[in-house]
Amino acid sequence: MTDQTWAGRFSSQTRLGLFYVVSYLGTGVSLPFIATYFRSRGLNGAEIGLILAVPMLARPFTGPVLAVWADGFTLRRTPLALLALGAAAGYLAMLAAPGFWGLLACWLVGMTFLTTLTPLIDVITLRRSRLDGFNYGVPRGAGSAAFIVANLAMGAILAVMAPSVIVAWITTAAIGVAVVSALILPPERVHEAGAPQLGRAERWKGLGGLLRDRTFVLAVITAGLIQGAHAFYYGFSALLWRHQGISAPMIGVLWGVGVAVEVGFMWFAEPWRRKVGPEKLLVLGGAAALLRWTAYAFAPPLWLLFPLQALHALTFAASFMASLRLIERLAPPQSASAAQAINSALSAGFVLGVGTLAAGPLFDAFGTRGYLATAAMGGLGLIGAVKLSKRTR
Repeated sequence: MTDQTWAGRFSSQTRLGLFYVVSYLGTGVSLPFIATYFRSRGLNGAEIGLILAVPMLARPFTGPVLAVWADGFTLRRTPLALLALGAAAGYLAMLAAPGFWGLLACWLVGMTFLTTLTPLIDVITLRRSRLDGFNYGVPRGAGSAAFIVANLAMGAILAVMAPSVIVAWITTAAIGVAVVSALILPPERVHEAGAPQLGRAERWKGLGGLLRDRTFVLAVITAGLIQGAHAFYYGFSALLWRHQGISAPMIGVLWGVGVAVEVGFMWFAEPWRRKVGPEKLLVLGGAAALLRWTAYAFAPPLWLLFPLQALHALTFAASFMASLRLIERLAPPQSASAAQAINSALSAGFVLGVGTLAAGPLFDAFGTRGYLATAAMGGLGLIGAVKLSKRTR
């Protein structure tokens, strides 16, 4: 189909929603289950934690660099397609990767390219939501719904198939993202029609200006602490729950509950979110993180895990949506990609990476008590959110 045909048959909201769906079909498997694959390759907790952490630790460098590179194209969807193909190549190579260092190199390539897609697609979706009058949370929430389907499906599949199916799944999803990016996404221009295309030097200058803005930096660090507090949960919750005797399908259900409340928050809480404002949403996210991860440190029984998983609506969804709106408000339009890349590089990158790097040894040494470290991160995020609320007021 041509762009005109897609535009005539499907709204931009639907086309963007399809991107999120295909993307999160992959993330819904890689996030909760990739540690299971690495474990099947004979790696211990510290090695798994290091592999998971390295791409995150590199994101403060790779994220802005790739965002500046992406802004050199005419259409925003072109670098999305190229990055998705690179991610697919990295994932596929894991099947033949020799040992720890080979797996680390392949995972670094795959995750570096794939995670850069998120801030780039968010820039498109935030802009189209304003111009076309739809709620950003609808297409983004469709992705979260796909996440639920993927982790429930993989939980059942792993009961009968070897963990190598995890790699096959996420590779296929990355190829699907490349196809959707190239053929289906709206042809959103990097620069407005008639506006001069900024050179590389100007794009780097805009990036430097963002880093000198103290309010912008505080917002990014605060969101990073609250999001980064998920590190131990993302990397080792499946292994810890299995140790508690919870089955793989039930682990998929638990992850599904967390993402289900995330979807509900994004789809139905838009009027309330706008009324509350992003600053207060960050405060709620920090408080919920302190409560949730403290409770997880004491291995709560299965029945209590369900309401605790429901706090994902605040620890993740509220803080994520708040950070997007704050960064969009604080950054000039010509630096939108770089601003969201910096936000993503810290919240889903460096802070989460440090937490994940520490999570491996914490898992080996303390088991569930390792959650206390991420509870402390949530507490620091709460302090930052309160300070940010006072400053922006």
